[in-house]
Amino acid sequence: MNTPPLSPQDLMLENKFAELPRYFYTQLSASPIDKPYLVAASDEVAAQLNLDQVSLNSPEFLNYFSGNQVLPGSKPLAAVYSGHQFGVWAGQLGDGRALLLGGISHAGQHLEIQLKGAGMTPYSRMGDGRAVLRSSIREFLCSEAMAALNIPTSRALCVIGSDQMVFRETPETSAVVARVAPSFVRFGSFEHWYYNDRMDDLRQLADYVIQHSYPELQTENNPYQSLLATVTTRTAELMAQWQAVGFMHGVMNTDNMSIIGQTLDYGPFGFMEAYDEKHICNHTDQQGRYSYRMQPAIGNWNCQALAQALSPLIGSVDDTNAALSHYPAVYRQKWSELMHQKFGLKTDHEADLDLFAGFFTLLQSNHADFTLSFRHLSKLSNQKSTNDELLRDLFLDRDSLDTWLLNYRARLAMEQSDEQTRQTSMQSVNPKYILRNYLAQQAIEKAQQKDFSEVRKLLSILENPYDEQEEHDDYASLPPDWAKHLEVSCSS
Repeated sequence: MNTPPLSPQDLMLENKFAELPRYFYTQLSASPIDKPYLVAASDEVAAQLNLDQVSLNSPEFLNYFSGNQVLPGSKPLAAVYSGHQFGVWAGQLGDGRALLLGGISHAGQHLEIQLKGAGMTPYSRMGDGRAVLRSSIREFLCSEAMAALNIPTSRALCVIGSDQMVFRETPETSAVVARVAPSFVRFGSFEHWYYNDRMDDLRQLADYVIQHSYPELQTENNPYQSLLATVTTRTAELMAQWQAVGFMHGVMNTDNMSIIGQTLDYGPFGFMEAYDEKHICNHTDQQGRYSYRMQPAIGNWNCQALAQALSPLIGSVDDTNAALSHYPAVYRQKWSELMHQKFGLKTDHEADLDLFAGFFTLLQSNHADFTLSFRHLSKLSNQKSTNDELLRDLFLDRDSLDTWLLNYRARLAMEQSDEQTRQTSMQSVNPKYILRNYLAQQAIEKAQQKDFSEVRKLLSILENPYDEQEEHDDYASLPPDWAKHLEVSCSS
């Protein structure tokens, strides 16, 4: 039987992480914010939490999800973890501006709620524990955009703003994001206990994750090896999914890697526009460690860091390496699967990877827009036609593109591709709408003037990225010239 939707005050949270010993976290309440107001909320996430959507504008909702009041059953806490940041061991980190409230079980799924920007914690280091409005809007929109792209991700219930000021490069207004995920445990959570030589605590954390996130592994001969193997597989597949839509995370530190293989911690992210495999979306990343082309290798590096932390539990070096070894093959398989879908091919052929590589070479040499190139490719006819022009207009070297299109169409003919079926299939995996930086910036600038209409409009568009939505064609256009100068950094 379906449970009727509940108002916030009727929710009953359960904080499973609080079952761990107290030194895994610090229990504390959020720091109140002044006069909270709703910037935007996700109806879909509210439904997953069984929240009554009518109550999303209520004073109770604002107070509970800004941290001004404690939800029933909640045991707010900040978790401790460590991690490698830009490849360097950083030591102890932790939830410096986030509080885990607890979780809700509904429709067979347990989802935990975390408030980001809820104030200082013992792990804030030199920070103030707050989040600014601009970064909160970016995280909210991208969380929901990625979910609509069918990429594993933490979700965002809402952004709640306040006129309370915080200082970054300049004074800015603050906000709180209510993030939602089955788990917020990170690779760095395991590294923390390993590098502190606390093996009993390492085992407790591993047992906790297996019990709550991977219960099917409990009967394995070596559940810790199976845990590593499963996380490695999920991470490799996630990297392929990022690459396939041109998503760049920006800060792939081990403390930002989810143990359940979801995209976590949206900071200086970006979606590829003018294609450049060396593109760095994070202005802070001067060396390009987390550039677009490096993401698959860094995903592997992070899994190796996790393997090091889990190795005392797994036992032998051979067993640890065996769990890690399939990362490259899993990535290649997932990448190939996604590319066949993006190019509209139903069968595998030995020359397909060369065909795909040829298109990416053209994208690189012409710096063609990644998303629009694939979207226009998905509308091509099986024979040369006027439909070609939208795609050709994105490329300076049209002769080389035309040569590639001859080979592509020959490949379609080889499998007797049905044009309409192929076009429909390709358009279901090649989005028309992505969260471009300039679109987010426009929404942020209006929100800073207390006009939240653009944030909410952009959310509604990004929730259906594959639909034509012809009335919103402008949101799928090439970015304006001024957008080339937009930069995001770790402070974002």
